Amino acid sequence: MTSEASAPITSSTKNGTIIDKIESQYLRSDLPQFRVGDTVAVHYEIVEGDKRRVQVFKGLVLKRHRAGARSTFTVRKVSFGIGVERTFVLNSPRIAKIERLARGVVRRARLFYLRDLSGKKARVRERKDQDQ
Repeated sequence: MTSEASAPITSSTKNGTIIDKIESQYLRSDLPQFRVGDTVAVHYEIVEGDKRRVQVFKGLVLKRHRAGARSTFTVRKVSFGIGVERTFVLNSPRIAKIERLARGVVRRARLFYLRDLSGKKARVRERKDQDQ
C-alpha cells in the first residue's frame, strides 16, 4: 500500500478546497447575526401548488449547525400547548427574512434541556445591552 492511495479525494487550491469555492456562491449576506438563545421570527416562503405565501415562525433558537452553505438552525415554539421545532437551512432562498426579536442569556450551545421544561421554567433571560 502506498501513501498515494490514502491521499484525500478533494484537491485543495490556494484559497481552500474546490467544494468551499462552489459553496461560497450560495452564501447569503443579507441575514442578521443571531445566536443560540435568541428569539427570532423566520419569514419562510411556502409553496402550495402554484401559490406562494410567506409564513412566520416565531420561536427560540435551540441550536446552530455551522457548515458553510449547509448551515442550519433549529427554532422551537409552543403552539396551543404543544412544542413545535423546525430546522431551517440558513442559506435557503425560501427564507424571506429573519428578524431577531430578543437576545437571550444562555451558557450552552444546545438548549435541548428546554424540551423537558414548561411554563416559566422554560424561559430564557433577556440580555440587556446598550449597543444593539
